[in-house]
Amino acid sequence: MTSTAATNSAGGAGVPMQPAPGGSHARFDVAGTPRITFGRLVAVEWRKMLDTRAGFWLLLLTGVLLLIAVGLTLLVVGLNDFEISANDVSQILTIPLSLLLPVFPITSVTSEWSQRSGLVTFTLEPHRLRVLLAKLTAVVLLALSTIVIAIALGALTTVIAANITGNDVRWELEGRTLGLLVLSQLLYFGMAFALATLLLYTPASIAVFYVVALLLPFMVYSVLYGFFEWARDLIPWIDLQFAFAPFLDSTQNVGAKEIGQLSSAIFLWIVLPGVLGMRRVLRAEPK
Repeated sequence: MTSTAATNSAGGAGVPMQPAPGGSHARFDVAGTPRITFGRLVAVEWRKMLDTRAGFWLLLLTGVLLLIAVGLTLLVVGLNDFEISANDVSQILTIPLSLLLPVFPITSVTSEWSQRSGLVTFTLEPHRLRVLLAKLTAVVLLALSTIVIAIALGALTTVIAANITGNDVRWELEGRTLGLLVLSQLLYFGMAFALATLLLYTPASIAVFYVVALLLPFMVYSVLYGFFEWARDLIPWIDLQFAFAPFLDSTQNVGAKEIGQLSSAIFLWIVLPGVLGMRRVLRAEPK
């Protein structure tokens, strides 16, 4: 009687109760429970990444930076009375989108360990590789969303700028430029994600990312690059920004050397820490 009632009450969930050996107690049989779909995992990770207090303030600050960038662009265009295209504005607007949003890939990984939510996450989905891939997919979608936002705001800003100066609206958006913008965002978001999996600690991951991605190129590498020949030979092999620069310059011919330099920097800051970090996540013990 007990077993039948339990079976009926659990029937809506698809998890029947089975009599345990000896007949004194009942147990759940979860063998037929359907697996969580990958799409649902991605949706959950997307919400966990953005729907937090930190996510709210990061999005708000990013929106403020976007408005400042749009305002400064219109101010410069209006004062100098020159034409600007959607291609130019989109490139400008990717800068504020790249300043704060890489924190999201970091917190999507480290929050599982720093806030101890990994106990719940890896209990509901014990296959950690699927969880990591879902997080990475959400990060890629976020990176692509930033490009869409930059293009949309770029188009709006271009129309406003044309009305201010009285010039024609220039809609041209080069396919090569668009592809490089997408690749650049994916690389830096990928770097943030890889460093987070390796360190599994939010402050350290954020600090290392911004030192490697921003401080070293502007404050150290640029000085060395300008004064020393050995630095001009070495830095493009180890720094992602310097390695990517030739691809952004349409007047420069890109050859095997430039491709090799970019591949070296990608391996150093994305592939290597990503592989080591994935190995750590798969073996680490949540506490």
